[in-house]
Amino acid sequence: MLELRPNCECCDRDLPGDSPEARICSFECTFCQDCADQVLHGNCPNCGGELVPRPRRPAEKLAANPPSTQRVLKPAGCQG
Repeated sequence: MLELRPNCECCDRDLPGDSPEARICSFECTFCQDCADQVLHGNCPNCGGELVPRPRRPAEKLAANPPSTQRVLKPAGCQG
């Protein structure tokens, strides 16, 4: 099951488990759509992998399978 990390690693924008704005790589590094497209140009700065839309967990499943609460943030932001 995906962790569904709660924020963008670049700008710290909140990304709830059902957010259509979340983008992830195969290691689950998580970014908002704006950072993924405009800053990172679709490539993960951590592993070089492709950033794709994160699957959304249906609201009725979030209660029993909550997203992670551990925030990951790059202190200096992201460099494209």
